[in-house]
Amino acid sequence: MPLFRRKAFPLLEPPKDLDPRDLVFQVRFTKEIFRDYREYLNRINLYRQRVWTCKVSGKTNLTYEEALVSERRASEKVQQFPKDLILPVLQTVQFSMLSLRDLVSTITAKLQECLSEGAELYGRKDDGVHLCKIIKVLEDETDKSQYEVVWLDNEKKITGSSILSEEDLLRKKLPFTREVLKSFIRESTYQSFPWMLHEKLACKHGIAVDPPVELRSKMMFRDGQLVSTTKRRSSEEGRQSKSKKKKSETDSGGNAEDQQNEEPLKYPIDDLMVRPGADDPVFTDRPLLSRDFSIPMDSVGDLLMVWDFCSSFGRLLCLSPFSLADFENAINHKDGNSVLLVETHAAILRLLIRDDGEYLLALQDRRRKSKITMVNWADYLCDFLEMVKVPELSTNIAIIKRGHYCLVDPQAKLRILHEMVDQALETDLFREKLDENIEQRQSLASTRREEAIEAARKKREEKERIKADIVAKENIKGHGEDSVRSGLHVVENGCVNGEIGDGKERLLSSQPNHALENGYNCNLLDKDVRIATVNDLSLHIFIYSDSKDTENSPNKMLNKQKMNKKISTENRKDPLKKKAHVSVQQDDMKEKKEAMEKSVEQRKEYLEREIEKCVIRTNPLGKDRHYNKYWFFLREGRIFIESSDSKQWGYYRTREELDALIGSLNPKGERERALKKQLDKHYGRISLEMQKRSKDVAQKIALEEAVLRRSTRVRAPPRENPAHSFLRYVNKWKED
Repeated sequence: MPLFRRKAFPLLEPPKDLDPRDLVFQVRFTKEIFRDYREYLNRINLYRQRVWTCKVSGKTNLTYEEALVSERRASEKVQQFPKDLILPVLQTVQFSMLSLRDLVSTITAKLQECLSEGAELYGRKDDGVHLCKIIKVLEDETDKSQYEVVWLDNEKKITGSSILSEEDLLRKKLPFTREVLKSFIRESTYQSFPWMLHEKLACKHGIAVDPPVELRSKMMFRDGQLVSTTKRRSSEEGRQSKSKKKKSETDSGGNAEDQQNEEPLKYPIDDLMVRPGADDPVFTDRPLLSRDFSIPMDSVGDLLMVWDFCSSFGRLLCLSPFSLADFENAINHKDGNSVLLVETHAAILRLLIRDDGEYLLALQDRRRKSKITMVNWADYLCDFLEMVKVPELSTNIAIIKRGHYCLVDPQAKLRILHEMVDQALETDLFREKLDENIEQRQSLASTRREEAIEAARKKREEKERIKADIVAKENIKGHGEDSVRSGLHVVENGCVNGEIGDGKERLLSSQPNHALENGYNCNLLDKDVRIATVNDLSLHIFIYSDSKDTENSPNKMLNKQKMNKKISTENRKDPLKKKAHVSVQQDDMKEKKEAMEKSVEQRKEYLEREIEKCVIRTNPLGKDRHYNKYWFFLREGRIFIESSDSKQWGYYRTREELDALIGSLNPKGERERALKKQLDKHYGRISLEMQKRSKDVAQKIALEEAVLRRSTRVRAPPRENPAHSFLRYVNKWKED
């Protein structure tokens, strides 16, 4: 039965005193009976909410009826689970403390390493690889296992027997996916911490139901079932804290229910529960969707999925990128096999061959060469369709073998490509590429985080330095010019009260108001003295060095001092000149600051672009209140909208439509709030891509009109129709 918020939901039992003549209301898919129409309506509304979870597959955000359908389909797949693998899988599951993901990984690794009796795999025989089945495991004195196998033909009839070593056996790909294994584990267990099999199922396969000694201290029986004490303890603590909170509320304010009714709603809440309020802004009307697709509506999802896969992993496929419009036109093209589609099929098939998987073995059985060309690609495609054995797709094999792939229905073409992409996603090469992209994204994200921390530190230090300068300037201005004239000097190396020459002329007064940076006095004889003016005041800064050039003589120093006093006097007489000088310095500082900020932004944009190149998967921007998904793909200036049932598609293509969409979202709802946040975050990127696409479309329309208006009196060569650009596609990344 479907789970309500990941917990079992009991159905209502029929009334015991029900009379056959009573008028009742019955739920169609649960067979529950209600006498009161309001109770029936409340229960129906609950079943229609997307809060249900499929117990077998674990899918969430489903209605009750969708969860029932999902459970039925998942159960059908589970029933096809190989019978010879049920026992080892159940033995690994029983009393396991691993998470579902780790448990599935452990089981798959164990099944691939273990070669047990009854396992079907491939063995080397007569310089070839043939299907065989292990009937007995043999061990010799060197502890190296040998296996007695029987050879099988295409109809799995025994043709002979042999004894092979482990090196001569090729492990066959597991006959089930990770999702099917997850569904099998969920359906076989009633508890996940630790994993506990249903008692009847465990007894049927002879698996112990008593927990091991090391788990007994952590487990206890409740309602006849084994449960974890750690979870029970945490749940009891949660219930106690809730009860104390309710008790305090009732003691302080009377009836808690009345207080709860008086409290206002805290947003955001579920979008379907949002009601118009007096303080709400004026929301714009959501623009109408464009639906001018040239392929059937139920195939748009396949079109976008295949195109996004080929665009995102083009380097892995050795397939240069192409636009979505060209791909859509190539799917509908019926006047011959377009190069774009031929290269797409060939690239995916080459990936399957390089993976050394089931497809390569099928080709070896047919003695095909491993090189796909523009001439023989159709034969390899037919071999793939025969391998997957999908009835809906196998009906097109005859047409493809005759060389008329272009006459295949567009919907069937996309289904074939969808199946090929699904097979490519399960290859080891693709998983290695994903691991590589994940590592690169983590490294780039770490670099971006470190640079952001460093930039924040520098900004904080800059603020502290500016604050310290302001405080220093205020202290200096507080002393006034009298203090400066009386001998207030800022000395870089800490030399004050020094004497020049024989001491007959003194530069500084002997008053104690001097700033000593290093805290000692020194003589100014044979020292280099530089004089500068700070702000409005004639504040002299002396910098001393050990140089003994003739320029550093006492007379030279006195001349510099007189020149500095003259400059300060001119500044006092002409304040406009002083202000102009200060404004020039401020402009220079401002330009340097802007240049530094610009370089930081450019570095941040570069890291963002590099992270986007490491594609892992494409996620939707979000959902609106009706659970419609919004998708934005790189290199395509449109926002695609997928209905909640995935049967209808539409798109927005202009910035005006994007603005109207953002203005129509209500931030009080959880889903629309998250969607609006993502649209605001990527607004610049999306609007720029929309503008580029609008310009390209306008240029194509102008070229098409120019082709139609071309005068017959002018002997100019005809222009190429931009709508047929897919016919000129060339795979620039194709390997020789």
